[in-house]
Amino acid sequence: MGLAVLGALVGIAGALVQAAWFPAGLLLALLAAAGLFHGGRRLFGTQLGALAPAAGWLISIVVLLGGRPEGDYVFGDELGLTLFMLGGMAVAVICATMSRSPRQGADSGRPGR
Repeated sequence: MGLAVLGALVGIAGALVQAAWFPAGLLLALLAAAGLFHGGRRLFGTQLGALAPAAGWLISIVVLLGGRPEGDYVFGDELGLTLFMLGGMAVAVICATMSRSPRQGADSGRPGR
């Protein structure tokens, strides 16, 4: 639950940053999302660790896309929005499908070691 809330906060902050400082802000927002997804994966060691913050991130982005009755919405231009959504979803899938890293000090099974 905490990772999903953190994912929503990163999604909201990323939406604001990527719209404000387009090329650098987009990279910063995607790096923040990647760090959270990867950190969740490493913390729990399962796919759920990456998917929980990704779900919070995606839900917050979809809510922000809804806009207001006046017609305003958070995202600046269509290119930034497209890159932010597709890039974030790609990073979430990559982090969720990563193979587990070998444990430090684990026996490799090779003789003589």
